[in-house]
Order: sequence, then structure tokens, then C-alpha cells
Amino acid sequence: MESVNPIERALRGIAITLVILFFMFPIFWIILMSFQTNETILRMPPSMVFTPTLENYMALITGKLETSAGILEIAFMKNLFNSFFLSTASVAIGLVLGVPAAYAFARLKFKGSEDIAFTLLSFRFAPPLLVLLPLTIYFQQLGLANTYGGLIWVYQLIVLPLILWIVRGYFEDIPADVEYAYRIAGHSWGATFRKIALPLAGPGIAAAALLAFIFAWNNFVFALVLASADKQPVTVGALAFVTASGIQYGQIAAGIVLSIAPTFALALYAQRYLVEGLSLGAVKG
Repeated sequence: MESVNPIERALRGIAITLVILFFMFPIFWIILMSFQTNETILRMPPSMVFTPTLENYMALITGKLETSAGILEIAFMKNLFNSFFLSTASVAIGLVLGVPAAYAFARLKFKGSEDIAFTLLSFRFAPPLLVLLPLTIYFQQLGLANTYGGLIWVYQLIVLPLILWIVRGYFEDIPADVEYAYRIAGHSWGATFRKIALPLAGPGIAAAALLAFIFAWNNFVFALVLASADKQPVTVGALAFVTASGIQYGQIAAGIVLSIAPTFALALYAQRYLVEGLSLGAVKG
């Protein structure tokens, strides 16, 4: 086994540390800002020495934002709940629809299957602004405007293609002979899918679900146009911090911390499945 030069190891460690600091410093600075007042944040030159305060978080939790013009009512916690509900429901429906479809595209080769799969993927490539006008008209005619159901439906444009194409690759990595041997024993396609394909592709499905959840959580444009304030997610609700009396930087920083906490916690919890799933999908043959 080739030994690593101590100097090379030290340089590699320094390089990795610098890269981590470079990418993590903005997050660290945002966390510091969330414990500062606007006056402390805007002072020049900036300083990391300050008296921490929980006022920003209390303003978000209580829904009362103090500005120079008075008390402003905000619904940040409601927006946070909307994000969680919309993302979770969208991913759940996407898994119910996308996983069987991915299995069908991986195992059942039929005429036009690739064209259909690519058409579904093209929805992910299309810019949201391209479909917003017809979606707005259709939603108003169908009574889906400003409803959770309508937003969950349109979120499938984000979630479903992602799940379909990622999970399809994992199903294709599973040797077909394993499923064929199970079906030879007299089991149906449905039983084979439930008892063989799903468990083997579990890490891949978990990775696809996590990525789909993050993309759904970060969506901004659809909710901005198709929903009012009481249905909007936290990405849109953060606009409330830009007021006529100024920009509330402290509350914005606290809002960022609270909004990334669920996805960060989910990523930490599912990191084993994510790494295993992405590794599985990267190996062919």
C-alpha cells in the first residue's frame, strides 16, 4: 500500500479546510446576523463582537415585527408550515406516481417509452415563467387558484420528473434475473415489484425523495403567482421583511436559519441513504 507523504497529507488537509471554510462562512455569518439587531448588522466596519439577542426569533415566532413605522403583523410560522405541508404532500404523491412509472420504464420496453419519459423530463427543464400564464388561467377556471391542492398539483412539475428519472436508473441497476426467478416461482408482477424491486431500490428511492423535497421546498415562482399570503411557503413569505421602513436584515437572517433547518435536519438523518443511493446509481454493470 502506497504511503502518503506527511507534507502532502498536511497540504491536502489545509486545502480541504479552506474549501470548507469558504463554503460554510456565508452560513456561519447568517447565523451570527440572526442574533443581532439591524443597527449592529449595519455598523461599519463589521464586527464579530456583539451582544446576542433573541428578538429576531421571537418576532418570527410571535408574528409581530417591530419597525420604525410600528408593529407589522407577519405570518412566518404559517409560511413555514405551508412549506412543510406542500413539500411533504408533493413528494408523497410524486413517489406514489413516480416509482411505479419508473419501474415500468425500466422493465417494460414499449414503443414510444423513451419519448414519453423524455417528455416528462422536459417538464423539469422548462422555465416556470413559460407555463405560469396558462396555469393561472386554468387554475382560475377550475377553482384551483389559491388552494393547497392546486399548488401540490403544480409542484409535480418539479417533483415527478426528478423522481421518475432518478429512480428509473436504480431499477435498471437491479439484475432482471432476480425478478425473473421470483416470477418463475409463480408470483405476479405486482408482488415482484413490492417484495423484490422496492426493497432493492430503497436507498435510491430515499435519495430521490430527499432531493425532490429540497427542490420543492426551495420553489418560489409558482407559489408567488398561484397563491395568496395564507397559502404561500416560506420562500415567498420572506418578502414580508422588506418593508416601507427598510429591510429587516436580522429577521431575514433568522428566517433563513429557521427555513433551512428542516431540510438540513432531513439531510443529516437521511445522509446514509443519500450516499448509498447516489453511489448505487453511479455504478453500472
